[in-house]
Amino acid sequence: MAERPARELVLASTSTFRRRMLEAAGVTFRVVPPEVDEAAIKQRLVSASAKPVPPPAVAEALARAKAEAVSTRLPEALVMGADQVLALGDELLGKPKDLSDARRQLERLRGKTHNLFTAAALAQGGKCLWAHVDTATLAMRPFSDRFLERYLAEQGESLCRMVGAYEIEGRGIQLFERVEGDTFAIVGLPLLPLLAELRARGAIAS
Repeated sequence: MAERPARELVLASTSTFRRRMLEAAGVTFRVVPPEVDEAAIKQRLVSASAKPVPPPAVAEALARAKAEAVSTRLPEALVMGADQVLALGDELLGKPKDLSDARRQLERLRGKTHNLFTAAALAQGGKCLWAHVDTATLAMRPFSDRFLERYLAEQGESLCRMVGAYEIEGRGIQLFERVEGDTFAIVGLPLLPLLAELRARGAIAS
């Protein structure tokens, strides 16, 4: 049975995968949607910099924004935020708008290697206390058009909730020929660094 933390832990994310990972690790927390405008955050980053913003910095900024937004509403809680950014070269790809967009993204990624940057952040009282970014490298195989159409038909609109239009812990693994990186981070949360930081702060048992 999981030990209750010394202070309330909150996950600022509606991701089922992140929730399940933390629950499986025995962490006691509650979920509060962050309700932040990710597009606006990205736009502010671009506007504030004369040079292209590195993808890891974008992922970290989004995770920080989510954690800080919820911790402003719940100042006594320790709030966990997380986000992912996919980069094909210097170009960022977000969640598909629809299935047609999912098809276009997968056609662009097919036969190429891309990077997935996964960030986590902790905030309290509206201020970020800690952030971490994990990097994974993923190579998609040159799958056929027939496979792509079948994949899209079987997965459906659920792909629009996923960066890169794939669920690597499910059917999406068949899109790949090589994956390098932490499995937890690829799924959506750099779990081991996050747990280590929670222990260091006395938020979970050490």
